[in-house]
Amino acid sequence: MKRVIHTLERKVGIIDIGSNTMRLVIYAQPQEGLPFKEVENIKMGVRLRTYLNAEQIVSDEGISLLLDTLHSFQLLLHHYKVTDITCVATATIRQAKNREKILHIVQERTGFTLMLLNEYEEAFYGYIAVIHSTDIKEGITVDMGGGSTEITYFRNRKLLEYCSLPFGSLSLKLDFVKGSIPTEEEKEQIRQYVRAQLEGIPWIFNKEIPLIGMGGSARNLAQLQQHLINYPLAGIHQYEMDISTIQEAQEKLKPLTFPELQKLEGLSRERADTILPSLEVFDLLLDSSKSTKFIISKKGLREGILYNKIAEQDNVSTSLVAISIEEIMHDFHINIDNSRQMTKIANVILKQVNKIKEMEEYITNQDTMLLKQAACIFHLGKYLNEESSSHHTFYLLSNRSILGFSHRERIKLALIASYKGKRTFRQYIEPFKDWYTQEEQKKMCLLGSILKVAQSLNITKRNVVDDIKISSKNGDWVMDIQCHDDYKPEEYRIEKQKKHLEKLLKISLIPNFYC
Repeated sequence: MKRVIHTLERKVGIIDIGSNTMRLVIYAQPQEGLPFKEVENIKMGVRLRTYLNAEQIVSDEGISLLLDTLHSFQLLLHHYKVTDITCVATATIRQAKNREKILHIVQERTGFTLMLLNEYEEAFYGYIAVIHSTDIKEGITVDMGGGSTEITYFRNRKLLEYCSLPFGSLSLKLDFVKGSIPTEEEKEQIRQYVRAQLEGIPWIFNKEIPLIGMGGSARNLAQLQQHLINYPLAGIHQYEMDISTIQEAQEKLKPLTFPELQKLEGLSRERADTILPSLEVFDLLLDSSKSTKFIISKKGLREGILYNKIAEQDNVSTSLVAISIEEIMHDFHINIDNSRQMTKIANVILKQVNKIKEMEEYITNQDTMLLKQAACIFHLGKYLNEESSSHHTFYLLSNRSILGFSHRERIKLALIASYKGKRTFRQYIEPFKDWYTQEEQKKMCLLGSILKVAQSLNITKRNVVDDIKISSKNGDWVMDIQCHDDYKPEEYRIEKQKKHLEKLLKISLIPNFYC
């Protein structure tokens, strides 16, 4: 079911005319200061590249198909009352000798002002998408479209190099593959051609940094690989692979016929004939750059255009994770005052546990930040169901893309924010237990237990607790809790919840409330 767009939301429509597909995406901003959300995404497999003939002319049939698709998009934009529209075209129309005619016809027949992106702009928008949706400091981006491949190199999140290569997943298939899927000889021809193209780009080689893949081919590779290994998480943004992963995928796909590829779960049917040429390119890029990992970015050209469009509104001092946490709080109607009190109490408890147990080197700054983030959204699942809030919290957070967080970090947040006890923790972590050491798991339980205590100290959501002091006396821990109002519900609740912390720290906790 599509989310209803409220009239107060700011809406932006972006039409992307690619060589392989045409796509309309509508974004809406729920309120000022919150991120834009994708609320409609319509893809049409037009394959405009197939209408570009040997003379580099887009045929009348191709132009007619382009116009028909734009008219369909126009109806949707009108339905959603979107007036802020950006319409861009990439490699096929950029390379066409009759591009001026196409731009004129589109303007005349549809009213859309078609922006023809040059090579730098196409590469730049991909780079913008990555730095606005990940916290990667240095990397190489690759955006393989149907007719061209844009590559950038950034360091300290600043763009240093870019290039646009004259091939894409569809053009490689059309130029080198006679049948539906490439033979071994045709794969080698593709590799030789791509190697020759890369030789002129010295800044790609031996970087030993992440390679970040964007576009349909990269997304399909991630979805395919997740299916092949029964990956336990939903979502591909910031999904990580290495060169052996791609080679394993190549080996698994090698014996499959074209009809078998078309039916393969995780692989888009329309990309069944272009996925193998794409894998050859990704394999070569990983090998040439000596990249440490291949990271998938679900955000690409269209998001880059959106981020660039709204750049003046962005608060550059706010971290991506903080923005994502704020968005989650908005979506699940989490009270900000209660969240601040929860964060304050949890932070005070952690600091004092650190001091008494002398765990300053054990609990890192990252752990402290993770505790604060989890405190903001602790047991948010109660928005759906109070009785099973822990279960819903873990499911929602583990399967929601959180910008700036890897999949591993996302699961850590979900485990802490959903903490109910060691038994449910073991249930939730079972599919991911190999991701974390035993020491990391103990630490997550400790942070979750602190949050359970913090929650109990504001169970009435009246923010009655002003200060907390913990001291060790005769082997027991005395928690002096200063309040400014009636604290009976909090006093009752902490007696039920303190056991989690007591078991982990092997202590006896004695709460002492006073006004």
